[in-house]
Amino acid sequence: MDKVNIKINNVDYQVDANLTILDACHQVGIDIPTLCWMREMNQIAACRMCVVEVKGARSLVTACVYPVNEGMEVITNSPKVLGSRKTNLELLLSTHDQNCLSCVRSTDCELQTLCQAYGVNGTRFVGGRPRYELETSTLHLVRDNNKCILCRRCVAACQQQYVSVINPSDRGFETHISCAFEAPLGETACISCGQCIVNCPTGALVEHDDTDRIRAALADPEKTVVVHTAPSIRATLGEAFGMPIGTNVEGKMVAALRRLGFNYVFDTDTAADFTIMEEAHEFLERVQNGGTLPLLTSCCPGWSKFCELYHPDMFDNISSCKSPQGMMGGLIKTYWAEKMNLDPKDIVVVSVMPCTAKKFELDRYDMSAAGDDLPDNDISITTRELTRMIQRDGIDFLGLPEENFDQALGESTGASVIFGASGGVLEAALRTAVETLTGEDLKSPDFMEVRGSEGIKEATYNVNSMDVHVCSVSGMANVEKVLRAVKAGEVTYHIIEIMACPGGCVNGGGQPSQPAHVRNFVDLKGLRSHALYSEDALKKDRKSHENTLVQDVYKNYLGKPGSEKAHKILHTSYRVREHKY
Repeated sequence: MDKVNIKINNVDYQVDANLTILDACHQVGIDIPTLCWMREMNQIAACRMCVVEVKGARSLVTACVYPVNEGMEVITNSPKVLGSRKTNLELLLSTHDQNCLSCVRSTDCELQTLCQAYGVNGTRFVGGRPRYELETSTLHLVRDNNKCILCRRCVAACQQQYVSVINPSDRGFETHISCAFEAPLGETACISCGQCIVNCPTGALVEHDDTDRIRAALADPEKTVVVHTAPSIRATLGEAFGMPIGTNVEGKMVAALRRLGFNYVFDTDTAADFTIMEEAHEFLERVQNGGTLPLLTSCCPGWSKFCELYHPDMFDNISSCKSPQGMMGGLIKTYWAEKMNLDPKDIVVVSVMPCTAKKFELDRYDMSAAGDDLPDNDISITTRELTRMIQRDGIDFLGLPEENFDQALGESTGASVIFGASGGVLEAALRTAVETLTGEDLKSPDFMEVRGSEGIKEATYNVNSMDVHVCSVSGMANVEKVLRAVKAGEVTYHIIEIMACPGGCVNGGGQPSQPAHVRNFVDLKGLRSHALYSEDALKKDRKSHENTLVQDVYKNYLGKPGSEKAHKILHTSYRVREHKY
C-alpha cells in the first residue's frame, strides 16, 4: 500500500495514503473525538467534534472525511481546535435535557464524557429549548428527543438495516428525529432490532426497562422465578464491569443471577440444542422429501418480523422452529413444570438476551406452549438491564466465584454456544445434519467457511455425493440482497442462516454500549465471537445430538424431533404483519 509523509502535532509520521486524518491519527496513537462518525455507516461530518487545523487550509477541517496527502501538516490540539470543540459541546448542551443524574446512560454517555474532558457545563448558552413527549409505542424502545444531539447515527443504523423508519424531520431549530408523518414508531415497519439504541451516543434511545417487574416477581412468595441466559451474554457482560472485550464470564454471571434472588438459573444454550434437533430434522425432511428450499432459519425474532413485514411470500421457506428463547420458555412451562409439579401460572420465566427484538417476541402469537394464553417467557431483559440490576444490588461482580447453571435445564454442547455468532447456527445445524445423512462421525466438527463477521458467507459441502449449498447472512441490508438473489434465481442454497444484527447476537441491540472510538477501531464482533468459539473448542460434546439431557427429554417426553408434541411446544407459525408506515 502506498504511503505518504505527514506531520501531526509537529511530529513526522508515515501513514497509508488512502486514509482520512482521523484514521491516520488513530494509526499513530492520537485520539480525536467524534459524536456522529461511524465507520462505513455514518460519515457526514455533522457534529464538528473532530475538527483539526491543517496548514494552508482557510478554516478548521473535519478529520473524519478529510483525506491525508503528501507533506500535510496537522495540528489536533491547538487552542483554536480545543476552543472550537468546547463551543460545539456548549451549543449541544444549550438544547439538551441535562437531567444526567436520572439518565440511564449517566457515566456511559459519550456526550457526558466529552463535556467532562473539555470542562463544559450547560450554562454558557441559555435560551429556547424545544420539548418533546416520550415515544413509548413499542415494547422494546423509549425515545426521548430531549436528549437527542442530532448525530443521526440512529438514522444511519436504521438505513443499514434496510428498514429506514426514522429520519430527521423539520429544519433549523425545529429539527428532530421522528417517523413519517410523526407517526408512533409502533405503527411503522420497525423490526425491533435495537441497532438504533446500541449506536446512540446519549440517552435519547434506550430499551424499555423491565427490571422493576423482575423485582416484583422476586418479592412474590407465590412465584417461582426462573432465569435463562442467551449464549452471547457470557461473552459481553464482563465489558460492563471493565473486563477486556471477549472475556467469557459464564461462571460469574451465574453467580450474580443467584445473588439477585432467582430461584433457578438455566442456560438458553440447552434450548439452542433443541433448536438444532428440530431445525436439522426439518432441513433433512425437506432435502429428502422434496420440501421447500432454501430453508431459512428462524432463531432471530428481528428477522422473523422482517419476513412477516417484507417477505410473506417466503413463509413456506422459513423454519417453524421457535427461537431458543421461545423454546426454553416453552420447555420450562411444560416439561420442567410437570417434572417439578408446579403450575405454569405460578412460574415467572425471565430471559436475558442480547436483543431488544426478544422483548417484542414475548407478545408474538403462537408462543404459548403451556396453553391458556400463558406466554412462554414473561419478561425479557437485555445485557444492559442485567448490568444495572447487578450494580443496583451492590454485587461485586469481579469478586464473584465461578458457579454452574442448574442442571435441570443447564446442559449444553459446543454447538449451542456458538449460536451467538454469525454462522454459528448454520455450523451447529451442519454438525448434526451431516452426521445424520452420512451415518458417520465427523472427523472435525468445525465448518470454518461459515465463520467470521462478514455480512454474507457462502460454502458448498459434498455430503453423501450431494453438494449442499449453504449461506450465512447478517445485517438486514445483506439479508435483502440475498433474498432478492434467491427469488431471481441468481443463487441456489439449501439452507440460509439469517441474523438481523450485523455479526449476529454478539453485536445485538441489547448488548453493552461501547463509545464510537471502540466501535470504529476495535473488532467488537470478532473478539466477542472468539470467546464463544473458544468455549466450543473446549467442550466435551460439540454436537447438539450428543446432549444427554436433550436425548432424555426426547425419549421420555417429546418422543422425537418433529413429533406432534415437539411441534406444540417448540414450533410456531407466521402471518402477514400489517403496518401503516
